[in-house]
Amino acid sequence: MSAYIQAKDVVKVFRMGSTEVQALRGLNCEVEKGEMVAIVGASGSGKTTLLNILGGITRATAGLTIVAGRDVTNATPKDLGLLRRDVVGHIFQELNLIPTLTAFENVELPLMAAKVSRGERKKRAEKLLTIMGLDDRMKHKPDELSGGQRQRVAIAAALANDPEVLLADEPTGDLDSETGSIIVEYLHKVNKEFGKTVVMVTHDSSIARQCDRILRIQDGKIISVSVPSQNDESSALSRVDIAREQLAEVKLEIGKLDRMIQTGNIEPAEFAERRMDLAKKKKVFEEELHRLGL
Repeated sequence: MSAYIQAKDVVKVFRMGSTEVQALRGLNCEVEKGEMVAIVGASGSGKTTLLNILGGITRATAGLTIVAGRDVTNATPKDLGLLRRDVVGHIFQELNLIPTLTAFENVELPLMAAKVSRGERKKRAEKLLTIMGLDDRMKHKPDELSGGQRQRVAIAAALANDPEVLLADEPTGDLDSETGSIIVEYLHKVNKEFGKTVVMVTHDSSIARQCDRILRIQDGKIISVSVPSQNDESSALSRVDIAREQLAEVKLEIGKLDRMIQTGNIEPAEFAERRMDLAKKKKVFEEELHRLGL
């Protein structure tokens, strides 16, 4: 039985004038349906190029690529457009949010492209933003949101058309460790609760170890495939420890904030905004611990 996502002998050559750069050199990899897989490797090793080929953004120079049963290698431009619209959700490293649109409008945009009715667009966008803990930020534009909030808008937009596969390029790259942990927990939620296959490029080994498998790429080839639960017996425990530590920190912050409002050391408006944000973070880590059986 063929893998859900398959790259076989994939080559990608970029031509710049008379110069050729071989980004992928006969790469082979497979991802099963419902997996959450991390792709790790040094800068320039071919991680993003592979992700863009899987997502139908870049064509391979040679080789075979299958995504959710669809032949991406030999697809027509129209087929690739449908793949990007209906099958694959892509979270770009630069996020690609439209700065002049609100969070709601950014999530609504791919639904408009798919000619979804206005009522259904509103229902879907509001639902996704609420799932991402952004029900009170729907009317805010990207520059009015924190880095973590913008990333969650990008995840919601990638999920707008209910794709089968979610491709994420360094989703925590520009975030601090705490905010990055929250984003990863949302990706786990997308993977486990919504049943999406997730392929994530990351430079963070602690995040990679939270995935089902780790594919290491070097010089345009997959050089190793590892399963964290087999190679690192403490991986599941570390996820519990991380979630517990983050939850404890959030509770301390809530206590500190409550004392500040009692002593008049913070404005009510700022208190309300920070308190709501902390409450959402607390819920994320509590849900993660629940998913881990605690």
